[in-house]
Order: sequence, then structure tokens, then C-alpha cells
Amino acid sequence: MIQLTGFADEISPELEEQIEVLQSLKMKNVEFRGVWGKNVLKLTDKELEEVKKEFDQNGIFVSSIGSPIGKINITDDFEPHLKDFDRALEIAKFFHSPYIRIFSFFIPEKKDPAKYRDEVLYRMKTLTNIAEGTEIVLLHENEKDIYGDTTERCLDILEYVDSQNLRCAFDPANFVQCGVRPFTEAYSKLLPFIEYLHIKDARFEDGKVVPVGEGDGEVREILSVLKNKGYNGFMSLEPHLKAAETFQGFSGPDLFKVATEALKKILDDINWLWN
Repeated sequence: MIQLTGFADEISPELEEQIEVLQSLKMKNVEFRGVWGKNVLKLTDKELEEVKKEFDQNGIFVSSIGSPIGKINITDDFEPHLKDFDRALEIAKFFHSPYIRIFSFFIPEKKDPAKYRDEVLYRMKTLTNIAEGTEIVLLHENEKDIYGDTTERCLDILEYVDSQNLRCAFDPANFVQCGVRPFTEAYSKLLPFIEYLHIKDARFEDGKVVPVGEGDGEVREILSVLKNKGYNGFMSLEPHLKAAETFQGFSGPDLFKVATEALKKILDDINWLWN
């Protein structure tokens, strides 16, 4: 049985509506990225306490902190970013979340990523070394325009860092938007590192994000093989069906439900139970 989770800030900026929709979909987990129009790292301690109280009262578990760590330019100063990372660790501990989602830094437009490889690997190793002092696992997401946006560069990071505290959050739509066939070209190479899934699909022809099963993300193939391999981790809905911005996406309650039902249909078709 796998665990469904998702970015509830795609539903609404309001906590009450986020929880209401999650409960209507029988989802007991959330990937916490933001609320009230604020990123999770910008919330005050008092606001975090309010969120945790509501989550606890409604039986909602935080599967991952959807942080923006690593979503700065590789040429930006790294030291201030480490303070944000410390805050992300504090928040993950506060919510008893096992994971923090991170990225591998934006590469300057039209520049060769290889030029920045050493700095990227140094930063990723530094973040992971800090996490190794905790029980928290960092999840590298293959986001467009960062160093780790292709199969080979994702693998480069994960093999170089070589730590159980840095794993892969596999996002099919992001691979499609980088011209990579997620199942055919990425899945088998990254399989040893896959510990979390982002459920999002997209089309090669225009990069548009669509409900799973309607694009070129080969999501059905990926899920079928993972089921047979006994995967029992999280599948996180990140639909981006209405808007996709640098630090957040939005679908609204109705389209979030559409995205969830599209995933559940595939799970039902392959006889995979979810919770």
C-alpha cells in the first residue's frame, strides 16, 4: 500500500480549505510548502504552531517540507542560504517530517552546466552533511533549469554525494519539460535513489502540465513497475494545472480534485491500494 500526499497550497492559500479538500479526498498526508500566501520557511513560530495544531486535530501527517532550498542561482552567495536550510531542518523536526524537498541550483541561461559542477556538488554535499546529523532525508527534485534537471546530472549529484540522507524525488513532468522520457530514459538509472514520487504529467509538444495519464510522462509505466517492485513510499500530487511559478504552483480545489482522481484511476487500473 502506498501513501498519497500532496502540495495543499495548490488547493488554496487558506489552511481551512486545504484541510477540507484533503479530507474530502481521504488524503491523510500533506507536502507542506506554504499557507496564507507565505512560503513555509517564512512562517513565524506562532504560525507554525497554529498549522501543526490544525494538522494534528485533523489527523494530517506532514510527509515532506516542500522547501525552496537550492532554488537560487549557483552564482548567488551560499552562506545566507544555509540559514534558510537551518530553518527548514527546524521546521521538519517540529512537524516530525522525515523529508525536506530541495533543488540543485539554477544555472545561468545558455551557460554550460559543467562549468558549475564543482560548486553544485560542493553545495549539495554540504547540505547533506548537515542533514546527516539528523534523521531527516533530503529529496532532490529534478526541476527544469537547475543543474540536476537531466538524468545524467541527477545521477552525478546522487552518486557523488553518496549518502542515505540524499535521495531522489522523481518528477515525470519536469523530465518531460527538459526533453527526457521519464520511464524510458530516466527511471532505471535513478531507481536505486528513488524514495519519493511527485505526481505530475506534461506534454512534449508544448510543455503544458496535464492530469496524469494525459501527457508524455509515462506515469502509468512508472507506477506499474514500482508496484511490482514493492514500492511503499509517498506519491505527492503537485498538479500545477492552473499556474506554475518559480516557487509555487496552483490548481484550485476543483482541479486538485481532478488531478487526484486521475491518479486514483491509474492506481485502481493496476490494482494498487493507497492510503
